[in-house]
Amino acid sequence: MVVVHEDDVKCEEAPPHGAIGMSTAYRISDAAPRPRAMEFRKRVLHTGAAIGLHRLDHDEVYYVLAGTGEVSADGAARTLTPGMAAYLYSGAVVGIRQLGAEPLAIIVSYPTPA
Repeated sequence: MVVVHEDDVKCEEAPPHGAIGMSTAYRISDAAPRPRAMEFRKRVLHTGAAIGLHRLDHDEVYYVLAGTGEVSADGAARTLTPGMAAYLYSGAVVGIRQLGAEPLAIIVSYPTPA
């Protein structure tokens, strides 16, 4: 077992896939030694920030903790609010952006490469 406090894995950085705006990343699963079968991360997208469009090579879940966001998958867009999740499929071109005044806090989880 590995127990991780998010403050121990917190860093400020531009979001992946385009460096659109700024975010706070919590690389929770990085504290678990490899091999491990999944990634589990929290990311807070600051106002105007986005994880840019990118093609998935695995299934992935975005779960909203706080704020409002717009998730895109293969050209379709949906608004997400707290308590909502988007299950995204391998092969899809996906991204998510922060909307409104409140930062968008999400959990991102996906399998690690075999």
